[in-house]
Amino acid sequence: MAIRGIHHVAIIAADYTRSRAFYTETMGFAVLSEHYRTERQSWKLNLALPDGSQLELFSFPASPARPTRPEACGLRHLALRVDALDADIARLAAAGVACEPVRVDEYTGQRFTFLADPDGLPIELYEQVN
Repeated sequence: MAIRGIHHVAIIAADYTRSRAFYTETMGFAVLSEHYRTERQSWKLNLALPDGSQLELFSFPASPARPTRPEACGLRHLALRVDALDADIARLAAAGVACEPVRVDEYTGQRFTFLADPDGLPIELYEQVN
């Protein structure tokens, strides 16, 4: 096996319209495609990340809530690499999105923070300075 990276991460939204606006307008992801799948009563939105990977945003009727945050078994959080953490935090604050206080990774010395999407999914912004 020769894995070359992550192709996509899939997220199921409780309120598709609200989450679509969060990921496209607030977070700034570009829309690659959007489809309504009648047989599933489900939206599927493909969003582009700058490195070529993607986020898939889904809606499904009556999806169960996430059990706890963030220590439930399964995906813990989505971490996004950024260049300018302070500027990104300021932009998010202007959009009404709260970020946790900035922390420093004890092993790498890099700075990071957490925020939550409209459904409470933890998103980490990890500043990677070369």
